Amino acid sequence: MTAAFDTVNHSTQLQQLQSTFGICDTAHRWFPSYLSGHKQHVRRGSARSSTIYLVCGMPQGSVLGLILFVLYTVDLIQLDKMHGLSPHLYADDVEVYGSCSPAAVNALSAKISDCTGDTADWAMSNRLKVNPDTIWCTTIRHQHQLQTAAIPIIGAPITPALSVRDHGIYTDADLSMQAHVKRTVTQCFAALRQLRQICRAVPTATFQMLVVALVHSRLDYGNA
Repeated sequence: MTAAFDTVNHSTQLQQLQSTFGICDTAHRWFPSYLSGHKQHVRRGSARSSTIYLVCGMPQGSVLGLILFVLYTVDLIQLDKMHGLSPHLYADDVEVYGSCSPAAVNALSAKISDCTGDTADWAMSNRLKVNPDTIWCTTIRHQHQLQTAAIPIIGAPITPALSVRDHGIYTDADLSMQAHVKRTVTQCFAALRQLRQICRAVPTATFQMLVVALVHSRLDYGNA
């Protein structure tokens, strides 16, 4: 989703809380008091725009804001399952998985195209915008059996990517993790070159803390 937290419509959210989750009466009246009343203005130097009240969006850093967004997008789970695909939602990041034999690649492509089209329609009706990307994953042995043509998604041809970034982890089409390893090594060496310049200017304990924070954290990220 593109700028999803900023475009959540308050009236749609309140209606969904009542119709889908059965929240009503006093409990339902509490949510408008939380969502409404937020103001916004733009400042550049000494110049400042007029202040307006927001009719959409929610505080992204709050615990309740994240829960409300999950409730706002809960319908996507059933929509994706209707197409025989497996959804995975993490806040505003929506992923849909499907698998097939090499002989059924074209059928799965059509299923993905239909699912993303319905997802885009749902998102539009809920004031959200989908920014799609696709990747085929298989071993090198079966790479030649995959469809190389672009997949029509939301009326536009989308060419499957060779690697995609998922919460900081880079997955490549042959599942070799080479893209992630290459990027991690590059980041670690860049951090080590920077630390090398200050190694004699800081205490050993401080230097060790910096190595753990800037180097070890990148090596350990996503190990699970």
